Amino acid sequence: MNKLKVAVIGCGSIAIHRHLPEYQANPHVEIVAVCDIKEDRAEHTAEKYQTVAYTDYHRAITESGAELVSVCLPNYLHAPVSIFAAENGKHVLCEKPMATSHEEAQQMIEVSAKAGKKLMIAHNQRFVPSHQKAKELIGNGEIGKVYSFRTAFGHGGPEGWSIDGKDSWFFRKKEAFIGALGDLGVHKADVIRYVLGTEFTEVASMVESSAKENSDVDDQAITILRSENGVIGTLTASWAYRAGEDNSTVIYGEKGMLRLEDDPIYSLVASYTDGSTVNYELGQIQTNDSGGQTSTGVIDHFVDSVRNDTKPLIDGEEGYKSLQIILAALEANETKKNISLSRCKRP
Repeated sequence: MNKLKVAVIGCGSIAIHRHLPEYQANPHVEIVAVCDIKEDRAEHTAEKYQTVAYTDYHRAITESGAELVSVCLPNYLHAPVSIFAAENGKHVLCEKPMATSHEEAQQMIEVSAKAGKKLMIAHNQRFVPSHQKAKELIGNGEIGKVYSFRTAFGHGGPEGWSIDGKDSWFFRKKEAFIGALGDLGVHKADVIRYVLGTEFTEVASMVESSAKENSDVDDQAITILRSENGVIGTLTASWAYRAGEDNSTVIYGEKGMLRLEDDPIYSLVASYTDGSTVNYELGQIQTNDSGGQTSTGVIDHFVDSVRNDTKPLIDGEEGYKSLQIILAALEANETKKNISLSRCKRP
């Protein structure tokens, strides 16, 4: 089989540290285009990967011969660029959050389906070994009925990660639409759905913008979720954890408790009501400070789904269900009311 040709749209940090190195490491892929509105950034990236630089995503998608497109852009561009790529017959891997509204997300799903092309959302936490193991343990009934959970994702903010630092689009509502909830919270919404194997039906939240200057998006949020089978828990997203990153989840069940990424040595700790404990060393979760790590699993899974014509683990509909939780959290904060979630409907 010939190598699949990919165009990476956006040459910011997520492309530089995750998408491009992982595509380069995949033997089934050829990077045929990179694109950024900043010409020097596009050219520098193209030189590094021995490919062609573009400043117009329309041209990068239509003229490069790409079969795959990675959308690594500010949030407000996720939907329009993904839709354009699908309309032009491309398989799309889009960064999270997939869209800024229900309507955008549904259009992305509809257009990709009509084109007969894959749409995958880059929720990398589903590929973390501790999360996969926890899902297995819960599915096997190891901790019995699940009662509650707490899941958090917090760090000092995107200025330490984004290529533009404090001037990043992350802090501008017009481009980001949403702050810590969209940057971090949507990851946890997705992974708690995945690990527990359940959907959520009700959301309450408190959202604050007090940790960052010159920003008009949320930087702290705490949400309360209720699932369709009676599990309740909290989801926290924050850009105010300046002393260190927290990416932990704790799940409380009838027969025991699972601590994921909550121990400095063991990525999963299972404690049972009979007094026993099982420690799992599964490798540490990737962080923004991980430097050379490039194996999130997202790119390889996307490429495999195209090569083998299989459904991506996080397709458009899965991405939309996780986005719904975040959109509901925003609404709950604004209205000061709990928001009921309707089940994700196929367009």
